[in-house]
Amino acid sequence: MKIKPDLYLKGVFMGIAEIIPGVSGGTIAFITGIYEELIDSIKSINTKTLKLLLTFKFSAFWKEINGTFLITLVFGMLTSILILSRFIVYLLDDHPFKIWGFFFGLIIASGILIFYQIKRVNSAVFLSFLIGLMISSFIALQAPSNTPNTNFYIFMSGAIAISAMILPGISGSFILVFLSKYEFILKALNSFDTAVISIFLAGCIVGLVTFSRVFSYLFKKYNDVVISVLIGFLGGSLFKIWPFYEVLEYNSANEAVYTTPILPTASQSNDLVFFFTFGVIGFLGMWVIEKKFIGLNKEN
Repeated sequence: MKIKPDLYLKGVFMGIAEIIPGVSGGTIAFITGIYEELIDSIKSINTKTLKLLLTFKFSAFWKEINGTFLITLVFGMLTSILILSRFIVYLLDDHPFKIWGFFFGLIIASGILIFYQIKRVNSAVFLSFLIGLMISSFIALQAPSNTPNTNFYIFMSGAIAISAMILPGISGSFILVFLSKYEFILKALNSFDTAVISIFLAGCIVGLVTFSRVFSYLFKKYNDVVISVLIGFLGGSLFKIWPFYEVLEYNSANEAVYTTPILPTASQSNDLVFFFTFGVIGFLGMWVIEKKFIGLNKEN
């Protein structure tokens, strides 16, 4: 197995994208010209190849799944994720209005840019958008801010988050934010909590074999509907990352369980300025990436 340095670096950049809500590792894969090979490699992990693995035909299994390609990308992604996770946790703890403002801008830009992938705007697209918006808004406003840390929930979070890689403009970290597991998983990585990491990775593996295949089918069969639902989900998720909120209920550990978004108070005017400023930076940053890099790739 020969690790290609250029492919490893592409994995590093994909990891950077995946750890930031609103930026998709799939987008970076598209920019760097490996998106199709990545999707084909993921799809090759199926019952046929798993049978090769279970019958100890490791060489055939590795060749069928394009193993060297996948493992090189995984190593690259893990490198950047492990390095950046500590920095992002620091920002979330000490500069929440700046980092959430940055994420807020990224997600708004992602929603607008994904809209351009809709081939024909009609009533079905509009209705799909409303359904996605209502569902995600309801979850963001009504679901507890602290979700269960049970093995099953961690497992499912991994399975759903990894599937985001094949969806346009959606990152795994965005899914984790929506499921209220973003900070939890980052802190598990920082502390090398092997129990949590193992369960999460197991969910990722199952998600690759199952959910990603379903999402890929839906995306190809119902492109406009799926994209409009995703845009609705992005819109509703903004409630989830709005940093100005009132705590309605605490748990026994004095952690906020239920919160509700509020307008910033007069004493939070500086925080609002930081939030807005970094929101603009995030929005423009995402727009430049799309127009300067992805747009050129599409033209070529």
